[in-house]
Amino acid sequence: MGNCLDGIPVAVLGGDAREFIVVRSLVERGADVLLVGYENAQFPQCRHVSLKEAISNSRFILAPMGNTDQTGRIKAVPDRSVIMLDREVFSCILPETVLMIGFAQPVVRQAALEFGIEVVELAEDDEVAILNSIPTAEGAIFLAMEKLPITIHGSRAVVLGFGRCAQTLARTLQALRAQTTVVARNSGQRARAYEMGLASFGFDQINGVTANADLIFNTVPAMILTDDVLAGLRQDTVIIDLASSPGGTDFKAAERLGIQAVLALGLPGKVAPQTAGEIMAKGVLKIISQYLS
Repeated sequence: MGNCLDGIPVAVLGGDAREFIVVRSLVERGADVLLVGYENAQFPQCRHVSLKEAISNSRFILAPMGNTDQTGRIKAVPDRSVIMLDREVFSCILPETVLMIGFAQPVVRQAALEFGIEVVELAEDDEVAILNSIPTAEGAIFLAMEKLPITIHGSRAVVLGFGRCAQTLARTLQALRAQTTVVARNSGQRARAYEMGLASFGFDQINGVTANADLIFNTVPAMILTDDVLAGLRQDTVIIDLASSPGGTDFKAAERLGIQAVLALGLPGKVAPQTAGEIMAKGVLKIISQYLS
């Protein structure tokens, strides 16, 4: 493995088991890796530094694939220190620095725009997103199997949205012989679902489609499963929400109605951290290489 990143400073801010794989890949290629939130991890070839030192001395900054919360807070694993991507932090980042993150919450996007920092969302990279959809789909179905009293085979499953993750999920459900229905806004996506042998409808028909579902997977990062929609579900319906935080489900309404609803974030890092880390590392190295070429 060539040292194609010799001496390039890369800050890694928190994360989970996926980022451990990425850190090793960066080190193997000779990068000068600055770690924040890894005080209890054994990475002797890396420098453990403060957040300010890391962001003000790096050409690339890697924030977690698992994103931040809505305030810009990063979950640091294994350490529990607080790492924030806020205006104060962005004011210390050098203009030519590239910030990589799974998905940028509005608070991150706004601060980056204000201070002229380029943000690359890994979740929007086709190669990363499509490959990542595999452990996401497997993890979502695993969760569903834990919560359902019936088999996936023969269950009535509804997939909301039909992007990269939803397509892999729907195809996997279909292979498991679930009665799978897709709800999508885009007529082209509905046509693709039909071509795959799946029933497909627009969101104007969501109430009728979901009324008798055993299982609903949401992939749309907008409030889709509202109080009104939830009120029309059977009480034993299980909802697995895969959309970025805060999801597309009214979780308070679901709790009030006695419906099981789970916001399942970061599934690849939980169910297949090595595979997900390798996917992420490949994407990160590709992006860095593009900026250095």
